[in-house]
Amino acid sequence: MTLDEIPEEFDSYEEAAEFWDTHDTTDYPENWSPVKVVSEFHGRRYEIEIEAGVADALRKQAKLKGVTPSRLASELLRQRLQAS
Repeated sequence: MTLDEIPEEFDSYEEAAEFWDTHDTTDYPENWSPVKVVSEFHGRRYEIEIEAGVADALRKQAKLKGVTPSRLASELLRQRLQAS
């Protein structure tokens, strides 16, 4: 299989998009280079299903308290679970 050479430069984003729409970066491993990545773990997030009415009430209460709905939900759940 003969591959097209990657142009040194593209004249526009559109030209680059057209090229990469019809080519695959995995066909050009000689152009790859290792990069150093530093990442930090900032905690886990969990998704739970709640009823629409509960979500609406949560948003309203959070707004009144000046916190995000996520923070209020976590606080309410923590309080309820500690009381159990």
